[in-house]
Amino acid sequence: MSTTSYLLSGFGGQGILFAGKFLAYKGLVEDKQLSWLPSYGPEMRGGTASCSVIVGDEPVGSPIVSAPDVLVAMNLPSLDRYEAAVVPGGMIVADATLIERKVTRTDVRAFYLPATRLAGEKGLDGLANMILIGKVLKECGGFCRETAEAALHKVISARHADKLQANFEALRLGASL
Repeated sequence: MSTTSYLLSGFGGQGILFAGKFLAYKGLVEDKQLSWLPSYGPEMRGGTASCSVIVGDEPVGSPIVSAPDVLVAMNLPSLDRYEAAVVPGGMIVADATLIERKVTRTDVRAFYLPATRLAGEKGLDGLANMILIGKVLKECGGFCRETAEAALHKVISARHADKLQANFEALRLGASL
């Protein structure tokens, strides 16, 4: 019986809510119990956005993630705000393209991926979020091609079906780092 709580945070427009929804659908595909709680500022793009996701074997009592096992920080304000909240022994995955400083804590595992830069270089514009999620899945032992593809099919609308392969490539790239 295990439960993992994720907190994803960044600017609006970085795909925070999409990445959280992907994690939630992946949990559904794996027949897990889960919650998905988006939060965003009133601005359409550029404001703050965060998403709490809990995935586990037991029913989720509350969707609030105040002490995440995993923090995905896509900008410096997010790392500054949530670094201290991560549980000891937890994990922080940061977009090193936009975050120049290192994690100050020594009781968590920290990974720095230049996700925004890599997304641009690899023709995966706008998919830095999925590169970071690929790394999270690898480090948490949850990267499985079949469940990732099934979750992507659920979260990507038919109107954007042409983006399915690029999203999967971004996940694979993150998992390879």
